[in-house]
Amino acid sequence: MKKVLAIAMIALLMLALIAACDNDSNGGGGSSAGVTKDNIKIGVVHIGPLADQGYTFNHDLGARTMISNLGLNMDQYIPKFDVGVDPANVTAAINELVQEGCHIIFATSFSHGFQMIEVAKEQPDIVFAHATGALAHTPDAPPNFHNYFAKIHQARYLAGIAAGLRTETNVLGYVAAHPFAEVISGYTAFYLGALSVNPDVTMEVIYINSWGDPPLEQQVATRLIELGADVIAQHSDSATPAIAAQELGAWHVGYNNDMREAAPDASMLSPRIDWSIYMTFAVKSVIDGTPIPADWGEGLSSGAAFITGLNDAIVAPGTDAAIDAARNNIINNNMMIFRGHLKDNDGNNAQITDYDGNVIFEFTDDNSFFAESTTTSAPSFNAIIAGINIIS
Repeated sequence: MKKVLAIAMIALLMLALIAACDNDSNGGGGSSAGVTKDNIKIGVVHIGPLADQGYTFNHDLGARTMISNLGLNMDQYIPKFDVGVDPANVTAAINELVQEGCHIIFATSFSHGFQMIEVAKEQPDIVFAHATGALAHTPDAPPNFHNYFAKIHQARYLAGIAAGLRTETNVLGYVAAHPFAEVISGYTAFYLGALSVNPDVTMEVIYINSWGDPPLEQQVATRLIELGADVIAQHSDSATPAIAAQELGAWHVGYNNDMREAAPDASMLSPRIDWSIYMTFAVKSVIDGTPIPADWGEGLSSGAAFITGLNDAIVAPGTDAAIDAARNNIINNNMMIFRGHLKDNDGNNAQITDYDGNVIFEFTDDNSFFAESTTTSAPSFNAIIAGINIIS
């Protein structure tokens, strides 16, 4: 059943990508009549518990920062924590926020989009904003439904540089959530960052088939270390991979939160998204009655994607300078992360495909580049490139 659901989600996402026109389509969603700074209510459907110290912690931090940025009161923020991905639970949480009078509702997981878009059709006077998805580009998306994300692949590339310089075994390990483009894009960018400073590096990837499962995340991180990885990175929601790295003497790259407190001798840095940038923009737009684009996604240049401070006690010498140079190339020289004559593990040109397996982009030569997260904020890079080994 999990495989069927995964295939269905991938299919819907790719259909959305094919249907995409531009990031400003369906650009409605301004204020309802009578909404003011003093009376606006903001609801957020969080996939996990606040205590995860990862994804939910970071999204909640974005909401709280938005409240502060706009001078609102905390009682105007109505969070629903640990909703998970069960469709009935997601629909119930969204409808509870509707009943509580929210004027704008955010949903934080890719899996929440399918339920949110249906409620949005029934509630045209409420603004709905869905993180990480692409359904706002589908033909039946209502104008009050929006997607948002960040170019996190840019920050992951920078984090990969730290990993490539630090590794001594030249083997990286990656705790990956799902075999979706969002995850593949992220770990490929991380690997390419490592490869840019260490041509001998390879990477082992294990999927946990969940956005977050702390015991399994720790178990998978442990297995990767046993397979020879001395740097563990993650696209998973908790800090348990950092804890595994600390316990087993490996290094670590986190996600969503600065995990140095959880693993001070292991965690080097973390790529993060500052969700407050979009949330502040969207809520202010509702208050002001101004349009919100159907899709929003910014990166390093705006601070929407960034890396935490380096753990200077354990990063390799020269890491800071190498990261600064790459950041400058991305921001000022528009350097594409996915570029060059990328190959797969069979020596063929790497290819990005749709859900039917049709090729939508091929890396044919040294001048090839794929501009990730520009047509839609949701990533669409899904090629497995040479040097990355998927372990079942």
